[in-house]
Amino acid sequence: MKYTDNTIRINLVFIFCIVFLFVIFFVKLSYVGLNDIVEGTDIKELADNRATATKTLYAERGNIYDAQGNALAQNVNSYTVIAYLSDTRTSDKRYPKHVVDKELTAEKLSEILLPLNKKMTKEYILELLNQDLYQVELGPGGRNITELVKQKIEELVLPGIDFVKTSKRYYQNGDFASYIIGYVKKYDGSEDMVGELGVEKYCDRYLKGTDGSITYQKDAYGYQMADKVSYETPALDGYDVYLTLDKQVQIFLDNAVEEFNEYDPDWVSITVADAKTGAIIGSSSNPSFDPNKLNISDYKNPMVSYSYEPGSTMKIFSFMSAIEENKYEGDKKYASGKIVVDNYNISDWNKRGWGSITFDTGFTYSSNIAAVLLAQSVGKKDLINYYDRLGFNSKTGIELANEYSSNFDVDSNSKLATVSYGQGMVITPIQMIKALTVITNDGTVLKPYIIDKIVDPNTEKTVYEGGKKELDKIYSTSTVNKIVELMDLTVNGEDKTATGRVYSTPAVRLIGKTGTANYAENGKYIKGTYNNIRSFAGVFPKENPEYIIYVAVKDFHGASKNMGNIIKKLVESVAKYRNLDERPSDKDASKIVSIGNYLNKSVISSVSKLNGMNVTPIIIGDGDVVVSQYPKSGTITSRNSKVYLVTNGENLIMPNIIGWSSSEVKNLFDLIGVPYQFNGYGYVVSTSLGENAIINLGDMITVELKNILPESLTDDMEEEQDGEEE
Repeated sequence: MKYTDNTIRINLVFIFCIVFLFVIFFVKLSYVGLNDIVEGTDIKELADNRATATKTLYAERGNIYDAQGNALAQNVNSYTVIAYLSDTRTSDKRYPKHVVDKELTAEKLSEILLPLNKKMTKEYILELLNQDLYQVELGPGGRNITELVKQKIEELVLPGIDFVKTSKRYYQNGDFASYIIGYVKKYDGSEDMVGELGVEKYCDRYLKGTDGSITYQKDAYGYQMADKVSYETPALDGYDVYLTLDKQVQIFLDNAVEEFNEYDPDWVSITVADAKTGAIIGSSSNPSFDPNKLNISDYKNPMVSYSYEPGSTMKIFSFMSAIEENKYEGDKKYASGKIVVDNYNISDWNKRGWGSITFDTGFTYSSNIAAVLLAQSVGKKDLINYYDRLGFNSKTGIELANEYSSNFDVDSNSKLATVSYGQGMVITPIQMIKALTVITNDGTVLKPYIIDKIVDPNTEKTVYEGGKKELDKIYSTSTVNKIVELMDLTVNGEDKTATGRVYSTPAVRLIGKTGTANYAENGKYIKGTYNNIRSFAGVFPKENPEYIIYVAVKDFHGASKNMGNIIKKLVESVAKYRNLDERPSDKDASKIVSIGNYLNKSVISSVSKLNGMNVTPIIIGDGDVVVSQYPKSGTITSRNSKVYLVTNGENLIMPNIIGWSSSEVKNLFDLIGVPYQFNGYGYVVSTSLGENAIINLGDMITVELKNILPESLTDDMEEEQDGEEE
């Protein structure tokens, strides 16, 4: 073959171009190899990012407990089963990282997952495993499985089977102190939980912990390569928060709110505090919500965010201030009925008064005129100074989110008159609780608190500890003694006109003060028999106060006696629970027992010991060893009470709970962790699951309750109604 000059030239040009391109490529490659930054791009970082990945390791959110260590809020893990199908995950055939025997894997997994979901047959799982995918999720039966199911699958040691962990916040007791505990939310698909209300929000920075991270080599599909080195910064779990709540007292409060609901109130709030420390023992309200369902109608916590005119409970403090200022003569008489201040007519709640009566009697009758006269003697500056020091013009600082700070001005004589009996000013329930501590602490006001302690589970060290905090010595011992005397006469005196007699109970010496306040809408006070806010502020026992109770209810469609019955029942329940009941039959020491420790003991011996103390054992399960109990060891209770023993058996057997109180049912179902719902209130008349049936922990049990009250709910009596400016 002959080459022409033209052919040779073409070939030479082609060879030259090839050499030229090779030189350019070599120069470019050398430049890239010798430089980190090329055309504004960090080549090393780009390569690292393509070969490695970094994931966040989310910290476990801390738990919330009550004062006895019962979990109120905690994270619950669930898992989704996945199967790696690509053999590219396996670098050493001796240690396979993908599903090798699909037939065997499908068969073994079906034995565990089929009882959870009828779709998870061997054939269906095998169909999932035969897909041409890198990995597959084994749903629906393999989604949201429990730790126990995960452990059963792990015991099979099946190559290529793995789990994706997720977590959610779980509130064991549902609608239980929910405004105190609060709730969390996840945003933008993140696993990070954010506190939205109550302690969950207030303590969010303590509960959430510190996230970690893991950096690893990834394959072409973006998955972590097996048997490759990874770099991990561990997450630090959040702190655990222990509240001052007493679970049993909280149950009593929830029961009382249910009884109030029978009278169709607009809202109700009940709070019980430790009289000696200011710790909140329990708080219940309607509206309320279940944080597992987030069925929230009102995002304000009634205890700290509702503000309203308190009415005559404020007479406690206007009277105390006059006593402290030496402006009070209890035996001195005045003309009750009406008084004119700044051209405004102010009257007693019955409009006509009771003629000439003493100031002591004026307190027990809840006379507005007595309060006005005393406020005038004290003066605007000094009375408001007392109110300010009691905390009525500022937040209490309790460890709860969204506390409202009420405030008011007294810029006229008529305003001074109305604030003396609790109109023309607004407060919150927690402010009233705070102020009432002066009665139980010799005139010194205490800071209310809800957190007992915060513990770092990583080191088991207590990082925060609550406790009694004295703020201000406001009243003298003699002033306190006098108001205690007047509050005692209001509830326990012989005078039938005293407004608090419906609260008197032989169980414990309860002292207190009633209140009924008008409220305004669109700038005008609402008129109507039931359009008011009724309240009761009490302390018990009188001689050695243990508890403060404050109740406020708006638009209660019942009589004073109805409200008195509910509160008396609540006080009696707390008194009996705390062995404060003063009735001879309940003070008998032979009727008090201390619960022992029955954990890991035989059921037979535990039952024998409890029967010997005349305590009723409730056996849950068909095992022979006790694995859980309620109440806990060391609890002081009365004979004929119930002690719940959960056994190590596979089956939980439903006991006969007909006739039980709602609090007893709560104790049972909360202990074993079964979901339940109440219809009505009072005592059990029927259940959706019969006696001796096997309890499925995933099934809701419905309990029908019927209230049994010792006195008729239809009895009526004349209502106290505080006056207003006219």
